Amino acid sequence: MYLTCTVLLGFVLDCLLGDPNTCLHPACLIGRLVSRTEKILRRLFPKTRRGETVAGVLLWLVVCGISFAVPFFALRWLRERNFWLGFAAESLLCWLVLACRSLADAGKDVYAALGKSLEDGRKTVAMYVGRDTGELDEPGVIKAAVETVAENTTDGVVAPLVFLLIGGAPLGLLYKAVNTLDSMVGYHNDKYEYFGKFSARMDDIFNFIPARLSAVCLIAAAGMLCLDNRNALRVFRRDRNGHKSPNAGQTESACAGALHIQLGGDASYFGKTVKKASFGDPDRVVRRTDILQTCDLMRMASVLALVLCAVVRLVLTWHPAA
Repeated sequence: MYLTCTVLLGFVLDCLLGDPNTCLHPACLIGRLVSRTEKILRRLFPKTRRGETVAGVLLWLVVCGISFAVPFFALRWLRERNFWLGFAAESLLCWLVLACRSLADAGKDVYAALGKSLEDGRKTVAMYVGRDTGELDEPGVIKAAVETVAENTTDGVVAPLVFLLIGGAPLGLLYKAVNTLDSMVGYHNDKYEYFGKFSARMDDIFNFIPARLSAVCLIAAAGMLCLDNRNALRVFRRDRNGHKSPNAGQTESACAGALHIQLGGDASYFGKTVKKASFGDPDRVVRRTDILQTCDLMRMASVLALVLCAVVRLVLTWHPAA
């Protein structure tokens, strides 16, 4: 019950308060660790394919090892001193690992900005997506926001919940490190093609099961929110493996089906057009309110994932009295 209670409390805190804006946030600390470790390793290893590959593996091991070990031993020490102090600290860390409220707020920010002007919408969505947004029309801004919320349902909420309920805050922070490494070095370009390959692959592995769980929860959430869960399931089964990433298409396809819109398609990155698969059918033109509906889907799916994972954990760890 200890881990289940800390995760539940952390989830409630996240829903109520969101992410605190502080440089001491674990994501910021992990990001700094990645940057500094990268600089050291690039000086130590040659700029060859093999050298950068080995350096990339070491980067992952160092960052993930520290991200797990520091909270593990710190929480262990606190619990030995005082149980409730350790419980409070772990609950706070669980809160900081989750990003349900901040993800919903991001969607709402784009919705509000787009209500003011297209230019405001472009500038706001640029804060949350990696694609070029300067030439996006209104449907393009809406799709970018919807895709971001749908895809990050896995990265920001469901996957952290899974790892938190398996191994508490230390494992949750290890996942946070895996995700941060992918977002910082997992690019297909000259600088990170080999250096970031291991981080990108590990992110795919860590998210493989959570991405599919997220999609299932989104489909179930669609039915609970009176959206088309049957179409969500149909599109999910048809389109989920169309994305270049083995995980991103899972949630995007389910969301597209639930809303009866088409997501994905070609996008511009750093001035170059990248061919991307489409998800769903263009049954109707996208609307600004689709952003809010996607946020509702994400929140409901997050609650379902929390309940499902907590129940599974309690069943697996329950020992009846002799």
